[in-house]
Amino acid sequence: MSAKPLALHPDRLLPSDPATRAVARSLYQSVRDLPIISPHGHTDPEWWATDAPFGNASELLLHPDHYVFRMLHSQGVALEALGIGNPSADPRESWRLFAERYHLFRGTPSRMWLDWVFAESFRIDVQLEAATANHYYDTITAALATPEFRPRALFERYNIEVIATTEGPLDDLRHHQAIRESGWGGRVITAYRPDAVVDPEFEGFRENLVRLSEMTGEDCFSWQGYLAAHRQRRAFFAKIGATSTDHGHLSARTADLSAAEAEALFASVTGADVSPEDAELFRAQMLTEMAGMSVEDGLVMQLHPGVFRNHNPAVFERFGRDKGADIPLPCEYVHGLRPLLARYGNDPGFSMIVFTLDETTYARELAPLAGHYPALKLGPAWWFNDSPEGMRRFREMTTETAGFYNTVGFNDDTRAFLSIPARHDVARRMDCGWLAQLVAEHRMGEDEAAELAVDLAYNLAKRAYKL
Repeated sequence: MSAKPLALHPDRLLPSDPATRAVARSLYQSVRDLPIISPHGHTDPEWWATDAPFGNASELLLHPDHYVFRMLHSQGVALEALGIGNPSADPRESWRLFAERYHLFRGTPSRMWLDWVFAESFRIDVQLEAATANHYYDTITAALATPEFRPRALFERYNIEVIATTEGPLDDLRHHQAIRESGWGGRVITAYRPDAVVDPEFEGFRENLVRLSEMTGEDCFSWQGYLAAHRQRRAFFAKIGATSTDHGHLSARTADLSAAEAEALFASVTGADVSPEDAELFRAQMLTEMAGMSVEDGLVMQLHPGVFRNHNPAVFERFGRDKGADIPLPCEYVHGLRPLLARYGNDPGFSMIVFTLDETTYARELAPLAGHYPALKLGPAWWFNDSPEGMRRFREMTTETAGFYNTVGFNDDTRAFLSIPARHDVARRMDCGWLAQLVAEHRMGEDEAAELAVDLAYNLAKRAYKL
């Protein structure tokens, strides 16, 4: 049996109605080649610091992509066999396991991103399946050995204007410094993610405070020394290029305690035993403290709440964080954000971008909040919602009360390098389709839609993240 052809339809994701599709085509052609602004993600800065080639197909596309290996794990494939946490695994065999089960991804965003990578990046014209596994592995691995597929070359090939990685306060940012000192023109910046020293329930929290003390020369077991250490690390991150902070919290709860109350709470959470209630209140207080620091230093604040991290204890114990076992939770924003917004929501020097995995909050809470507070903007459809359907729901539920200009365009939030251009292409197609529908319904002129398409693809992210 001959292999099935792989061909990307030029009108994929565009509206099926011919008249609306024609408008969408025109809009898409105007934005498809715009530079990529990638202001939030989890790519590895070492890629561009060393410009070392990716080793093989599994290393490039399978190992860093939790969207892929969580699906395989759900069907009983051992993560060790895929090379996750197991450097001795045969990468060709890992790829074979993936190829044999590629049908599991039918209808998913991962399938769309991966097919784009296969067809556009590697010019493969047959579908991935068991029979083509070796062809894929050999084609991709051979390409990765060429100069055209080195990390810096790919950065330039896909017209990435800027990409932000995410590092914690205990990171020395040596890879970012190496990039800056290399003379290469690509712009790779960092973002300040302090979870490991802000969340008392984070593994190794007290040990992390010891390390933070050592790095900063501050006493991070005293409240004022702890805050001073944050200010020092934020300043260092900004010096290396950071324009934003990022906070991954269990909830969107914020607090605005008095100085004495905050100091007493800090003494409690740095003790041997921390209650869940004190831990949650401390995280809430620290969001407001970080907002105040953003007013001081101008860093844009991002909040990614509402995830039960490491839900599978066996996977966490064996493989650690970020292994596909994070599960969305309901998340409340109206009461949760009020203490922070009451203090800083009207401050012209403050900018906060809020994300959610709880789509029920889009129309009821987040869009009305962003449609009122000058400091608040909505991040795009995130993580499990970063799909064609999720993007459409986002626009349908937020545009009414927040409009377009209280959103921040698109960010890919990826760990897999080549999914960046693939995901931006999906976002541009979906936004152009949505705008074309508004034009077709005579709710917007095509000239306005054309301007807005450029804003959604490029300008809004650049402006929101001060890039």
